[in-house]
Amino acid sequence: MSGFGKGCHLHLIDGSAFIFRAYHALPPLTRKSDGLPVGAVSGFVNMLQRYVEGNSGPDAATHVAVIFDYSGKSFRNEIYDQYKAHRPPAPEDLVPQFPLTRDATRAFNIACHEIEGYEADDIIATLSCQARDLGGRVTIVSSDKDLMQLIGGGVEMLDPMKNKRIGVEGVEEKFGVGPERVVDVQALAGDSVDNVPGAPGIGIKTAALLINEYGDLETLLDRAGEIKQPKRRQTLIDNREQIEVSKRLVQLDCNTPLDFSIDDLEVRDPEPEALLGFLSAMEFRTVSKRIADKMGVDSPVIPDKTPEGADPIAADAPAQVPFDADAYECVRDADALRKWVAAAYEVGYVAFDTETTGLNEMVVDLVGVSLSSVAGQACYVPLGHKSSAADDLFGGDALAEGQMDMNEALEILKPMLEDESILKIGQNIKYDAKILARYGVNVAPIDDTMLMSYALNAGLHGHGMDALSEQYLSHNPIEIKSLLGTGKSAITFDRVPVDDAVKYAAEDADITLRLWQLFKPQLHQKKVTTVYETLERPLVPVLARMEMAGVKVDRDTLSRMSNAFAQKMAGLEDEIKQLAGRDFNVGSPKQLGEILFDDLGLPGGKKGKNGAYSTGADILEDLATEHEMPRKVLDWRQLSKLKSTYTDALQNHINADTGRVHTSYLQTGASTGRLASTDPNLQNIPIRSEEGRRIREAFVAEQGKTIVALDYSQIELRILAHVAGIDALKQAFRDGQDIHAMTASEMFDVPMDQMTSDIRRQAKAINFGVIYGISGFGLARNLRIPRAEAQGFIDRYFERFPGIRTYMDETVAFAKEHGYVETLFGRKIHTPEIGAKGPQAGFAKRAAINAPIQGTAADIIRRAMIRMDHAISELPAKMLLQVHDELLFEVDQGAEDDLIAVARDVMENASDPAVKLDVKLSVDAGTGANWAEAH
Repeated sequence: MSGFGKGCHLHLIDGSAFIFRAYHALPPLTRKSDGLPVGAVSGFVNMLQRYVEGNSGPDAATHVAVIFDYSGKSFRNEIYDQYKAHRPPAPEDLVPQFPLTRDATRAFNIACHEIEGYEADDIIATLSCQARDLGGRVTIVSSDKDLMQLIGGGVEMLDPMKNKRIGVEGVEEKFGVGPERVVDVQALAGDSVDNVPGAPGIGIKTAALLINEYGDLETLLDRAGEIKQPKRRQTLIDNREQIEVSKRLVQLDCNTPLDFSIDDLEVRDPEPEALLGFLSAMEFRTVSKRIADKMGVDSPVIPDKTPEGADPIAADAPAQVPFDADAYECVRDADALRKWVAAAYEVGYVAFDTETTGLNEMVVDLVGVSLSSVAGQACYVPLGHKSSAADDLFGGDALAEGQMDMNEALEILKPMLEDESILKIGQNIKYDAKILARYGVNVAPIDDTMLMSYALNAGLHGHGMDALSEQYLSHNPIEIKSLLGTGKSAITFDRVPVDDAVKYAAEDADITLRLWQLFKPQLHQKKVTTVYETLERPLVPVLARMEMAGVKVDRDTLSRMSNAFAQKMAGLEDEIKQLAGRDFNVGSPKQLGEILFDDLGLPGGKKGKNGAYSTGADILEDLATEHEMPRKVLDWRQLSKLKSTYTDALQNHINADTGRVHTSYLQTGASTGRLASTDPNLQNIPIRSEEGRRIREAFVAEQGKTIVALDYSQIELRILAHVAGIDALKQAFRDGQDIHAMTASEMFDVPMDQMTSDIRRQAKAINFGVIYGISGFGLARNLRIPRAEAQGFIDRYFERFPGIRTYMDETVAFAKEHGYVETLFGRKIHTPEIGAKGPQAGFAKRAAINAPIQGTAADIIRRAMIRMDHAISELPAKMLLQVHDELLFEVDQGAEDDLIAVARDVMENASDPAVKLDVKLSVDAGTGANWAEAH
């Protein structure tokens, strides 16, 4: 009698999915001693370890197995010889790692199985059916849609990529039918990946429609002659045999002959000797130490076996050097610090990090510096920690004992941090460089691991240190909140005891060095060295200088605007309440929903889980195309946001010492290369409304100076004309025509001399909308016209400029094939969602279409900013802000024309010589006492 039954829970892990995920997620890694590829094995081990550690609670497994695909053909190839024929062979460096993943599974004392002639899915199906029949639960750990036919009756799936459980409802959402009919839908729709033919021209949606109407595939095929649509009817009649073969291909075999039983899969704890022996043989130092510590045993000693003549950066295998927080050194005197400086000179580079009392680089104090030049070896130099007595009533700001004098430490560090022969490596090094600049240290030259990751992986994941450490080093760093606490009781870093600070701060330098050792060779391997070296790294000092210069903001102007906005909002509130026919709180979405959809009976009302109507901007914009009240509410909301986000909040960002606002630019804020701006965000000041434009009046020039704004004219349309090869647009730009009027003339057959501002406005909205892949819905909202009319405009646009549609189709096809798109300067923007289904698919396609255009524009302005620094160095001028396509300067009165001539030349020729555009770039310039006048 079987021991498995009610109360038991079987976990079935799709081993092949784990392997490929590990292979593609991590950088290449080779074993030091013999160069054997082990990157996928390393990732696979980490995934298994996380699984074992997380196997607790109500969903814990009592039985578990990792199921693999047997290499070679399966019985399905006998049914259809072209099954999986299009699949490319496994990457060359992955092949030797397959057997090692089986060894890894056994080392964790987890059952692993594969059967010749059958696929992993068939073994999973058989075990799932057996476990269900015995009354137990099953969780299939996989994201493979083919396994969804098994769900129900105690069987569910867990998508490990999204950490999302999939039950019967999830299947219905994916396929439009229940699990028992998934194979019928798949048989009709086919599968291009596995080369399952299906019925030509029938996709998942149509297949689900047909199966729901006729009940099952056999009935549908028997009654195919009744189908009204002639093409669909003929397809099913002509391809019946092919469809039936397809069903046999997608149907999983629940009777796979197994040479083991479920009872053999009982969960067993790993045995330290076997597991650590395997990890030691693989030379996985970090994970060996981590697992040994958890098991309470000694970590195995793994000898350093770097082959003679190997590249030290590649061979150092930083991911495998154990992290040991207790080994980090606290530097308390000059002699000890000089040893660390000497270590940097010995190798020619040093990873460094600063600890401060907060996040605002313009006001915080330096607390300490950490250094590392060898993976696993790092130090922390405490400089500004307060004594514990400083926390009491009379302690004041007394420094803790055992710290170097700040000036003495900086005197020793400054020559090395400024030495051209020593590379300084940081994670978001701009922050640290700005801190040290305030202490008289100019850090150069630099490398930045955050920017390296961005050049390599834009669009795939975030680029913060903790995330990079976890993903690429399999190490979870010490969390800052464990030292500082959270909420009102949080302390600043200078109040952290020095011994605790050493472990946290030195670890940051250690992690940064390891990430650099991993990423630096990859820049060349992934062909993004040029992007990093010409667009990312040289921009860091430029942005640092801009941020430290800041821009003067007049508090009185903001205060007057706040009052004016408040009065205008009050007037709009009265108008809205009159239209509503009663008093209510305009700022309450719940009350607004009741007015719009219950009282006024407007269409489109949808209630959320809380029972209240949704009144988001998209809902109101749809209604505003035909109704007055939602228009007024949108105007009121915009004023409310302007008041709270800008005219009120900007006053709090004015630096008390400089009287200026110092924003921070984030180079990795958007996958396309566009800069983001924070604390405060100056990129999002609205300019479409009169009130939004007025915010810029508060950004003023100092006495005796002028604000100069230079703005690229329609740069993205010019790039579109170039990349899509649209001759009419190119010629219009060459002739200096009004591009929006020209487009309107082409689309609406209106002569240029009869053009009205309204027709031009519509063409302008379409011109810019098309770049962003705008839909009929979106254009209707923008122009506040009915959707059908808006869609007609878009259709006509593509008829008149067919090159745009060709560009879009080719770009999406490239993204699907390669998983990324590129700017003209080689920046790769990854598109991981390009194959998604549902609403996500449309968003992913629009993003892929727009990215090369917006990204190229972003690259051009970056090139201009990098060159600008030197170009205006002889002028009495400073570059202050970058906002999308615009650069803002402050210049001495009388030198405006000189600045404009130099800056315009730099901006208009910024793409040369790397890219020769078919359309010349054009820059508009303006001057004034404030930003609004200059723009």
